Amino acid sequence: MNATPQVLAVLDELLASAAPGERGALWHLAEQGRELDANVVHLPPNAGVGEHQEDVLDVLLVVLAGGGSLRTGGDTLDLAPTTVTWLPRTSRRALEAGPEGLTYLTVHRRRPGLMIKPAVRVPATTHEGGEAPCMLDLVCPECGRLSADRNPAFCSACGEPYPGR
Repeated sequence: MNATPQVLAVLDELLASAAPGERGALWHLAEQGRELDANVVHLPPNAGVGEHQEDVLDVLLVVLAGGGSLRTGGDTLDLAPTTVTWLPRTSRRALEAGPEGLTYLTVHRRRPGLMIKPAVRVPATTHEGGEAPCMLDLVCPECGRLSADRNPAFCSACGEPYPGR
């Protein structure tokens, strides 16, 4: 494959086009054959992304506009434009936008697509009940990420709200 570099977005234009109360992904990397995922996410004033943990991927978070805070365990980190933060895999974190809102870019290695695998047989003496419950309601409708949270309000990868929550 011989890919050609291309301009995918102009951040000034993207940020200017966001409605003030808009929440979620303003842009995401969608090109075929990529090895990265990237999202520009906007949180309106005082909104947040609840505490969550990413067990597989390191994430780079770059603040583009506004400000807020990042709670990590016992610490709170201030987020302001041009702040670059590394979110190592297995770290617990929560984001909260300040009074001007928070717009940030996340970049991480592309997660492989969800796959259906054959069920693992458990001996009848140690297993009671039926099959595992369907987890379709935990898959983000925007980016396809499976949430580790059993009752997610927002996707930790792209910021989109889960339907009906």
